[in-house]
Amino acid sequence: MKKKAILLFYIIILAAFGSAIYFILKNGQLLEKISVAKENSTAAGNFSVFKNTIAGNLSHPLPVLLLQIVVIIIAARFFGFVFGKIKQPAVIGEIVAGILLGPSALGLLFPGISHFIFPPESLGTLQFLSQIGLILFMFVIGMELDISVIRQQAFGAVVISHASIIIPYALGTGLAYFIFEEFAPANISFLSFALFMGIAMSITAFPVLARIIRERNLTKTNLGILAITCAASDDVTAWCILAAVIAVVKAGSSAGTLFTIAIVVLYVCIMFFVIKPLLGILEKKYAQTGILKKSMIAILFMILILSAYVAELIGIHALFGAFLAGVIMPVSSGFRQIIIDKIEDVSVVLLLPLFFAYTGLRTQIGLLNNAHLWMVCMMVTATAIAGKFGGSTFAAKITGQNWKDSLSIGALMNTRGLMELIVLNIGYDLGILSAQIFAMLVLMALITTFMTGPALDIINRYFAEERGEVKRET
Repeated sequence: MKKKAILLFYIIILAAFGSAIYFILKNGQLLEKISVAKENSTAAGNFSVFKNTIAGNLSHPLPVLLLQIVVIIIAARFFGFVFGKIKQPAVIGEIVAGILLGPSALGLLFPGISHFIFPPESLGTLQFLSQIGLILFMFVIGMELDISVIRQQAFGAVVISHASIIIPYALGTGLAYFIFEEFAPANISFLSFALFMGIAMSITAFPVLARIIRERNLTKTNLGILAITCAASDDVTAWCILAAVIAVVKAGSSAGTLFTIAIVVLYVCIMFFVIKPLLGILEKKYAQTGILKKSMIAILFMILILSAYVAELIGIHALFGAFLAGVIMPVSSGFRQIIIDKIEDVSVVLLLPLFFAYTGLRTQIGLLNNAHLWMVCMMVTATAIAGKFGGSTFAAKITGQNWKDSLSIGALMNTRGLMELIVLNIGYDLGILSAQIFAMLVLMALITTFMTGPALDIINRYFAEERGEVKRET
């Protein structure tokens, strides 16, 4: 009986107040000044208005961004799956997806569709969103590192890192000597061109290398930690050198670089000796209650964002600030794991592919249009591999690593990925690189990234077979 009464009340409420709304709206229309055109509007005219409304909504920034995210995620997951089947890291598939969605494939074959999905004015928003994904991912990578192991390998990591910079840097400047007259822009000095070619040969793709290490379950191994430490040191050093090169190009002086390095040292010291002890207070509260409150999460995110902000202001890139923020997080496994679980899926699946796709959208493959240019491209690639792979392997062996780990570090440090493409875009925007040499260096970055997985497989297989032969002999 009670249900019937409630149902009756429900029907009366809907009927009474629905009728009131209809009456008010109907009589309210009499207040309008109705134009003749409105009175004589046809069904075709109404449909035209509807169509124009839809067209306007499609060009609005938010629908455009949402469509881009959907397309990028579908392409990234598909090519990540395909490349996983051929034993390549999923990140390589995401890079390829970005290139295929850009002017090299989709823009070339279907320019109308490309312009509809990726209008030029929308790429700025996509870039900022992709940077957020990358920052979150590097924060997670930093939290997964074992600082005690890093301390044990810090000296060797710095030696390997700096050797993996100076050797390819020297080869890059030597290469610049032979290609300067043909490929350097007319208004660029040899000094600027040579310095930039050196840095282009010296970059290691920190985020790509980190993802490769994650996907191969090497994050908590000595090899993985050493490689991550080398790459972190490598790219911090490389970004400082890049800042110096840009200073030389713009102002003809590198005096400001010393100030930048001093600020970086101060920033790292503050993070480790001021912020990290303060975070210990949060760890104690978590240990007492077993609950990570929203206020604690807010503080952690503020530290992450501020660290990335300061690193970006200094000029060593926001992702290193995010990585450093992750490194100084309290070491309690439960504390870190909760934060990782909250961030990882969103950053890896949703946001991080946008970074690779965005950079791929800016990359044009197809600027090499004759045999001579391809020969020079092969020379550029061979020089890059010899400097980075060879230099890292040699330095790792000298510091006491066995041959397997030395070669593996060489293969990992030879991964350039899209950090290289970012650096190349800086050089291209500054007018240091011509269109041809830019294309060659982009192709070099892709080749050296592609070869990382197969190189690691060959190294693992060779040393596994070698151990098997020793066992059979005994």
